[in-house]
Amino acid sequence: MRRVIMQQKSFKEKYFNKKGLLILVIAVLIIGAGSGAALLKASDNPKFCSTCHLMESYYESWSNPELMLSASKHAAEGVDCHQCHTPTISTQINEGIKFITGNYQVPLEKREFEQQFCLDCHSEEGGATTWEEAKLATEFEDSNPHDSHHGNLECYTCHNMHQPSKPYCADCHIFDWIDELDEGWLKNEGIL
Repeated sequence: MRRVIMQQKSFKEKYFNKKGLLILVIAVLIIGAGSGAALLKASDNPKFCSTCHLMESYYESWSNPELMLSASKHAAEGVDCHQCHTPTISTQINEGIKFITGNYQVPLEKREFEQQFCLDCHSEEGGATTWEEAKLATEFEDSNPHDSHHGNLECYTCHNMHQPSKPYCADCHIFDWIDELDEGWLKNEGIL
């Protein structure tokens, strides 16, 4: 009669073989992908942006209509952060690393969107518009802020999203219509 002696495998031999490592790698990938997908979904909500302490004021400028800033006016029209700040995965990873390491400046560097970026949404009909149409929409009695003698200016020259906007022409001129702008704008007396 033959005796079979079974040796018990150690923990290392039992679980750290090719099959065990494959299962571990698959589990890590599934958990990582699930966490990443959940994080991307959560970041669709503008409130998510305020989870970083340096973004709180930007979220406040978007979510508080009493401030009457361009960002809160966009929010009132149903425009969320990602419609202007289109995030890519690489951008989000880069921003996350900067936040964790503290390698960022406050206030954040102002983004300067090109004129056509704004014109793609701003028109009377809700579709893309041209600079000429913008000039026609703002033809006032004594001046037109969109028909400057300095030529076509970028929208961000006057329009700020998260701080009060400032009419560029008020650097040199005083126009009555400037005082009629809402509270989201610096007025003649606050500029000169």
